[in-house]
Amino acid sequence: MTKYKRCYSELIKLKSFEERFEYLKLSGKVGEFTFNGHRYLNQVLYNSPEWRSFRREIAIRDDGCDLACPDRKVQGKTRLIVHHINPIMIEDIVNHDPKIFDKENVILTTDNTHRAIHYSDASILTLDPITRTENDTCLWR
Repeated sequence: MTKYKRCYSELIKLKSFEERFEYLKLSGKVGEFTFNGHRYLNQVLYNSPEWRSFRREIAIRDDGCDLACPDRKVQGKTRLIVHHINPIMIEDIVNHDPKIFDKENVILTTDNTHRAIHYSDASILTLDPITRTENDTCLWR
């Protein structure tokens, strides 16, 4: 049994992107308290060599896919984020809580998906990957 309310090993059992999003969404509000005046703390963490190495490991584990969904391979210059499944707080950073670097507590997301998870705004998600075909953007056809 996991020590978390939600965890990676449970999340990846869900097959669809939509199910994974529902599992992760936090129902937050824009402007709701997170780190406020202590934002420098998470910036110190996210710019540390330890975090950068950990982030690379998670990107490899999740094969560069949004919410680790194989049909959601992230390409181009899309910003990738390692999302804490169970949110971290100021005290967690100050106390070097192990959950910060626990692979059971993180998943790879795009910036867009990350915002949707935090603010429960599925309307900003691209739910179906775009299937491109030859000449599909050709204006004279």
